[in-house]
Amino acid sequence: MTQFRQDETPQPKSFARTLALKRCVARAVLTAEQVLPRALVPASISLLFLSTAWLGLFRIAPLWLHVALLLGFLVAFIASLAPLTRLRLPGNVDADRMLEERNDLPHQAIRVQDDMPATGGAFGEALWREHQTRMAGMIRALDTGLPRPDIARHDPFALRALPVLIACVAFAYSYSNRAGLLSDAFHLPQATSEVADIRVDAWVTPPAYTGRAPVFLTGRQGVASPADEAAAITVPQFSDLTVRVTGAGTEETVRYSEDGAAEPIIIPTASEKPDEKVAAAESAAQKAPDSNAVRNHLYKIVKDGELSVGGQKWTFKITPDSVPQIAFDGLPKPTPNASLDITFLASDDYGIAQAWAEIKPLDEPVKDARTLYPLPEYRLDLPRRNAREAKGTTSRNLSEHPLAGKRVRITLVARDAAGQEGRSVPQDMILPARQFFNPLAGSVAEQRQVFALNANDLPRAIDLNDAIASFAEEAIPNLTHFLLLKSARSRMALAHNDDMLRDAAKHLWEIALGIEDGDLSLADRRLRDAQQALSDALERNAPDEEIAKLMKELREAMQEYMQALAKEAAKNPRMAANPDQNNVLRQQDLEKMMNQIENLARSGARDQARQMLSELQRMMNNLQAGRGQQQQGEQNSAMRQQMDKLGQLMQEQQRLMDETFKLDQAQRDRMQRGDPLQGEDNELYGQEMPQDPGQRGDENGEPNPLDDMTAEQLKEALKQLKQQQDALGKQLGELQKGLESLGIKPGKGFGDAKREMDGASGSLGKGQGEPAVGSQGRALQALREGAQDMMNQMQAQGQGPGQGVPQYGQNGRDPLGRRQQNAGPDFGDQVKVPDEIDTQRAREILDEIRRRLGNTLSPEAERQYLERLLDMR
Repeated sequence: MTQFRQDETPQPKSFARTLALKRCVARAVLTAEQVLPRALVPASISLLFLSTAWLGLFRIAPLWLHVALLLGFLVAFIASLAPLTRLRLPGNVDADRMLEERNDLPHQAIRVQDDMPATGGAFGEALWREHQTRMAGMIRALDTGLPRPDIARHDPFALRALPVLIACVAFAYSYSNRAGLLSDAFHLPQATSEVADIRVDAWVTPPAYTGRAPVFLTGRQGVASPADEAAAITVPQFSDLTVRVTGAGTEETVRYSEDGAAEPIIIPTASEKPDEKVAAAESAAQKAPDSNAVRNHLYKIVKDGELSVGGQKWTFKITPDSVPQIAFDGLPKPTPNASLDITFLASDDYGIAQAWAEIKPLDEPVKDARTLYPLPEYRLDLPRRNAREAKGTTSRNLSEHPLAGKRVRITLVARDAAGQEGRSVPQDMILPARQFFNPLAGSVAEQRQVFALNANDLPRAIDLNDAIASFAEEAIPNLTHFLLLKSARSRMALAHNDDMLRDAAKHLWEIALGIEDGDLSLADRRLRDAQQALSDALERNAPDEEIAKLMKELREAMQEYMQALAKEAAKNPRMAANPDQNNVLRQQDLEKMMNQIENLARSGARDQARQMLSELQRMMNNLQAGRGQQQQGEQNSAMRQQMDKLGQLMQEQQRLMDETFKLDQAQRDRMQRGDPLQGEDNELYGQEMPQDPGQRGDENGEPNPLDDMTAEQLKEALKQLKQQQDALGKQLGELQKGLESLGIKPGKGFGDAKREMDGASGSLGKGQGEPAVGSQGRALQALREGAQDMMNQMQAQGQGPGQGVPQYGQNGRDPLGRRQQNAGPDFGDQVKVPDEIDTQRAREILDEIRRRLGNTLSPEAERQYLERLLDMR
């Protein structure tokens, strides 16, 4: 029988170290398998202890309960350690058995390394060593694995999960303001003090129009001092600060210290008024504590400052909200149909919310005046909502307001979302008024304006109505109009309050429109009302159903207006036969624009729809302007003829002065040099004067007819111009008579021009060219002054530029006083921009005049003439 002995055969050192390490790890795993089941109870007690501290039970518990809980946990923890004393440390045999079992090693591969055969013999020993070597190759790949404590066998109901869940909840709660700390278990509570249990939440909400997100203050590190710019919180101006204090305890005072302020601002709760904050603070301590009390403190941040609450501080740096800027982009101008066009430029750092024109009368109202209507409203059309930069043109018809035709002061106002308002430099003008070509209609409108501006002047309006009715056979040929005026007088006489007076004023205005244009004016008014209603609906983002309804009303009003316009054109064959080709608006064009407006509104592009509606309004204004100009052109035909005659007269006087100057210059050259064949051309329009007095002919070398005339012949030629000058004087006298017949009083300029013409005629009769040229130049200047005075009178009568009458004077002539070519009336543009060729030609002529003035060899007469051209004399 073979006997085995252990620890008698030495093993290799490397293999021995490996085997020892494997056995050590195996013993540790076996020890953990014994410890872990016995540590469940101590670990659970520890987690429950931590949960109790984190939940704040030790902080709020009375002294006896605090001590009882602490002792209970201590005793339970010590008792739970008793099973650990019964641990048995495993040996090498236990480790070898565990390794062989978990790695499924056959033939006791580990224990055989320590055994020896009982019998000797060389062959037996060799065979045994070979067996050990084979078993050792299997040991090198041993794996001890993780401990297998089999906790489920010791805790079949899984009660071990409860302490873990409770500890997780308590740990999450430990970050709140009302949570406890682990140190609370080792600090006994004071029986005489009461700890405040509150929670503070603070955040800043920037204004909605800035588009910035709220800034939460709670949880972030407070600023130590206001001077710490790096830690300051930058927020937009007018941001809302909210501090919410929750829980019972002492009242927390919320303070905001503005930079430069002597005392901090105590922010009251949302339910308190600022003047009640002191009383609320005094009574807060007397109130019973409420654990669920919530106090909100609201404040609008306007200046840089520091917030302090509950021992925490935050410093704020304000980004100022600048005041919007707005200005006129050109002067406000009236349109021919009495609308007011205003082009504006506006800007703001966050966007413009609203813009309008403020219109106030310039004339001081009489004492105790009582107006029936508020100041006119003029809202500016912004290209898009909350635009940071806006540029546009708005057209509004204010001719129905009683202030139409009066001097007003217009100021543009822009308002941002914060309520700040920016104002432009005011502009003074006469508010456009509707022109009534029918005298009866104008009289009815005047009655309305008299008492609409001051209700105390109602008796005067009634007297005006009676005065017209007294000449009914001559002034009121239409019986319907007579009856309407009588009904209007009754309304004025029976009105005893402002509402009835406004109703009478509205009735008078409708009568005036009906007398002037019949159904066309009423259709025009309905169209403008429909356009305004749709514009207001788009401005306030009305629902699609309302937009569709207003679009239908606009289409109906547009159709009614076009039908009335066609009837009006049928009554006036001249207008129908000679339409203005530059002012044609087709029905399909209008229908296309309205379809586009409706599609844009339905798709949500309300700003683009408002812009297109504004374009439609301007198109209709141009259409109405063209119609008014055609009607007014017929009534101003006589005035136009007189203006044309004046223009021809000024052209003839200019031509005669040029011819006189050339003859006088040639005559002076002959007399000075004694050479009847020497002469000098004074052709300023298109030719330069020769620099050499001995040069003959013009600049192109062509012979000049004056070069072949003697001094006597030149003097005789000057005498022959006398008849032409007398003819011009006669035409001026006829022109003055014609203007007087049209109600235009010839001004002082025409009288001065007649006197200078007579003087020029006398000088020409004596063959004296130099004094004749001077008188002719002064006559031409006086004609220009008379033309300007005549234009001023025409504008005061509702005629003049922009009303179908050609203009003269500064805007109607080039720098040399010649009439510019104008194909016809424009539509509201009173300033014509010269073509590039005209500008270049005028510049060349002025340069030549200045060069000739600098020539010391030029004769005195020529110098005087050139100075008159430059208005130096």
